[in-house]
Amino acid sequence: MLYGQRKLQMPSPEQALPGRDTPMQVSKVHFVTGAPTQPPFPEGLETAQFALGCFWGAERLFWQTDGVFSTAVGYAGGFTPHPSYDEVCSGQTGHTEAVLVIFDPQKIPYRTLLEIFWQSHDPTQGMRQGNDVGTQYRSAIHTFGKTQAAEAGQSKDLFQNALSATGRGTIGTEIVPAPTFYYAEDFHQQYLGKNPHGYCGLGGIGVKFPGWPVKA
Repeated sequence: MLYGQRKLQMPSPEQALPGRDTPMQVSKVHFVTGAPTQPPFPEGLETAQFALGCFWGAERLFWQTDGVFSTAVGYAGGFTPHPSYDEVCSGQTGHTEAVLVIFDPQKIPYRTLLEIFWQSHDPTQGMRQGNDVGTQYRSAIHTFGKTQAAEAGQSKDLFQNALSATGRGTIGTEIVPAPTFYYAEDFHQQYLGKNPHGYCGLGGIGVKFPGWPVKA
């Protein structure tokens, strides 16, 4: 298999790189907000996890959102424990670039985070986002609990209806129970806070989330 083709296909557990037992050493303090980036988090906060392309821009999107307490970037959904960035980019870990979002549900509901997620990338592109190509750029929602899973599934159906109405393709976003989140290297944490003019490939496709059905 050609290297480029391999990057577009998920490896099997047997094909995945072995990884390591040692977690990445990252700052426990958010570079932008000063909040903790690792648990324990204050009581009453909840966790969400999203993958929508390059995690640099995706993380900034969420840390700038009112009601979000903290964010971190990492790798999730694959097989290799504690992978490096280069390993993830090789296509041999199965991980996607993910953003961990710690939020206050009294200030921002999970549904609003879902709306931001759908409107901020193209969920129909499969193993890519724009010019960023590879399994690590696939779209995913990693859910915590039955309520998040139900709302994520409902939001996917609603946004698919909106896409179909404009002649867009089929959503390929994975919606699965949250797998282990492996923190990315400290270099990547809050990257666009440290490098304000750095690369950001994040971008929606101009389709608004249609809103949620009104409960009777």
